[in-house]
Amino acid sequence: MLQEHGITLEFILEGGNFDSAGEASSKIKRTLQQLGVRPDIIRRIAISAYEAEMNVIIHAYSGTIRAEIFSERTELSVNDEGPGIPDVELAMREGYSTAPDHIREMGFGAGMGLPNMVRCTDKFDIKTTRGIGTNLSLIIYH
Repeated sequence: MLQEHGITLEFILEGGNFDSAGEASSKIKRTLQQLGVRPDIIRRIAISAYEAEMNVIIHAYSGTIRAEIFSERTELSVNDEGPGIPDVELAMREGYSTAPDHIREMGFGAGMGLPNMVRCTDKFDIKTTRGIGTNLSLIIYH
């Protein structure tokens, strides 16, 4: 499997670019499959990565998603430059979304992103600053 120094994948995300939506999380998923990570673990990581990626594309101007894959865990770091989250506690509630109508009309912005990430991760940390952006740190053990 992997040595402890791991494999790092990093992707630049562009806010509003729905043409590339899902590419980063798909590449992370493919890498995990090639490494022989268990399917149930891959599913949790892929869901978390996709939800985080979409949040950047929907809500931020730009951002990055970084996956560090080790033998015992995968760490996802997502950093964006955007408006930040005005009320994190409210944003953590299923169904709550600040996505504008045109995003919802495309089928996104259902308010499940952060709750799904919490559900799929073993460790979840969020830091946000209004007018600056949001940073997520997610860990999933294999």
